[in-house]
Amino acid sequence: MSQPFHVSEPVAAALNEGRPVVALESTIISHGLPRPRNFEAAQEFEQLLLDRGVTPATIAVLDGVPQVGLDAEGVRRIADEEMAKASVRDLPILAAAGASGATTVAATAHIAALAGVRVFATGGLGGVHRGASDTFDESADLTTLAVTPITVVSAGVKSVLDIAATLERLETLSVPVVGFGTRVFPSFWLTESDFDLDWSVESADEVARIMKSQDELGHGQGIIVANPIPREQQWDPAEHDRVLARAFTAATEAGVHGKAVTPFLLSYIVEASDGRSLEVNLDLARNNVKLAAEIATAWSSLSTR
Repeated sequence: MSQPFHVSEPVAAALNEGRPVVALESTIISHGLPRPRNFEAAQEFEQLLLDRGVTPATIAVLDGVPQVGLDAEGVRRIADEEMAKASVRDLPILAAAGASGATTVAATAHIAALAGVRVFATGGLGGVHRGASDTFDESADLTTLAVTPITVVSAGVKSVLDIAATLERLETLSVPVVGFGTRVFPSFWLTESDFDLDWSVESADEVARIMKSQDELGHGQGIIVANPIPREQQWDPAEHDRVLARAFTAATEAGVHGKAVTPFLLSYIVEASDGRSLEVNLDLARNNVKLAAEIATAWSSLSTR
């Protein structure tokens, strides 16, 4: 049987030669940023990796085929075309229909791991939603990372989610979470949340050694590297709190509930913050891409010894 996914020539060559590769999701481009800013961001994220000697593997499903690494036309398509937001459960449906989709953290991690890519940079991780005890609304990112051997660099989870419940679920699923240079879990737009971490690391080499130990111990889980946005780049906490409070009030008054709540909140926050939240989003994504490049380089060096 042929492979159910396609690996680009640059990514295949890098993997075969043991050179560093970093996976990038496509949902942030197709659904998370306005046009044409999204196309510029996609190009910038890839160039940040190339400048550091790392091969980018932007992942998406195009015409039914999961792609591990996009050419220029593929990047343009995820930026310009209207396409589904695809999680792991959607992949076989897209494949059967020959349809296209931008991959979430869960789907990106799944496809990247199938291809042998071990490091993935994203903005924020999905998590347990507020009110999940009634709605059971929890991102597939968490359960996917419980069975997927990939290291994900993120700036925590968005503060519109239930951070405490998210960390509890990750502990239950045996997914290691380490803070990069911090013992406090970040909350996406903000450098810190109210929740401490058990473990922290100070270098990419330490992360690579954890990955190696994870493999040797036979664990199949992913690893989350919580990389806080630098304090000077974070959203002003007071403004952040005011806008979030207004967003939750607006959602209640509009009668928004269930899965529609988070998209409503995020859209409201971008508008109410006059785009400030969007700029912070881009800054933290750049920081995560740079750290992922360091980790992938350290992993490449360690795994080829």
